[in-house]
Amino acid sequence: PGFAVEEYLVETCGLTRPQALKASTKHSHLKSPANPDAVLAFFAGLGLSSADVAAAVADDPRLLCASVKKTLGPNVVELTGLGLSNSEIASLASLSGGMFRCRSIVPRLHYYLLLFGSCENFLRRFKRRSYILTVSMERVVKPNVAFLRECGLGSCDLAKLFTRDTTMLTSNPERVRAKVACAQGILRVPCGSGMFRQALQAISYRSKEIAATVQYLTKIFGWSDGEAGVALSRARSLLARSKEMLQRTSEFLKSDVGLDPSDIARRPAMINYSLEGRLRPRFYVLKFLKANGLLHGNMDYYGIIQISEKVFAEKFLCPHKDAAPHLAEDYAAACRGEVPNNFRFT
Repeated sequence: PGFAVEEYLVETCGLTRPQALKASTKHSHLKSPANPDAVLAFFAGLGLSSADVAAAVADDPRLLCASVKKTLGPNVVELTGLGLSNSEIASLASLSGGMFRCRSIVPRLHYYLLLFGSCENFLRRFKRRSYILTVSMERVVKPNVAFLRECGLGSCDLAKLFTRDTTMLTSNPERVRAKVACAQGILRVPCGSGMFRQALQAISYRSKEIAATVQYLTKIFGWSDGEAGVALSRARSLLARSKEMLQRTSEFLKSDVGLDPSDIARRPAMINYSLEGRLRPRFYVLKFLKANGLLHGNMDYYGIIQISEKVFAEKFLCPHKDAAPHLAEDYAAACRGEVPNNFRFT
């Protein structure tokens, strides 16, 4: 009767009045602030800020009812034994909500640390996907891991895959199987191949978009389904390119530069470079240098568009200041979308 829970949550824990009103229903059995005080002191000792504690209590009001001696303390001791630092444990405590007051958090985390390869990898995803710890290990996580291993992914591949995309770990196993089938069917990337992990990352969430994009790429670039699939698995950002830009880039690379469709498929990253800001201006410079006898031998166009502006200027503009004094100026104009007279070839 002497313990005003709602006032305690506001004044001591830092919750807002609406948060405290909602959370107080979980503490109607408390007769004194003794246990909540012990929990707050425990988290303060871990290094959690008042704001972190308030957020954790608002997310899981029953956290204040946890036993420091039987649960929270032993959890910290065992997590330390797994190699976690105090700051990592504090981060885990502030984000894991109700899981931190459960003893099961230790074996779960041990499994995930082995799976992700390091605590750093796990926490990187956990900070954005804190629900990971609540997903059923036996019905979801372990079956997905076992299936992906059957598909030829080793421990290193799994760590890279899950660090980038936890949905392949936490989704319903049937959805994961469907994504694998999509990677094999649409992208034509077989299980066990070197590109299989990248294909899975490319296809996650976007199987319908990928199917439509593959069809469009085969049409404008003259690729086979397999070439389009490999291109997408190597350059997933192609999915974000507009059809107009893909069409214009395709016409330029094939007609102007003279690249074969298979060459473009093997190096799809070139499609992501700006047509006006890089692909076309650098091609103009190379063509000008060749036409004026200033460039000898066959140059790798893909290698040239990859280098930085500074390196490009040092290798292809500065050495020809005397022979072509307006070259740098013309190149800058071409990057602005203009076509200087020197770059107009008949």
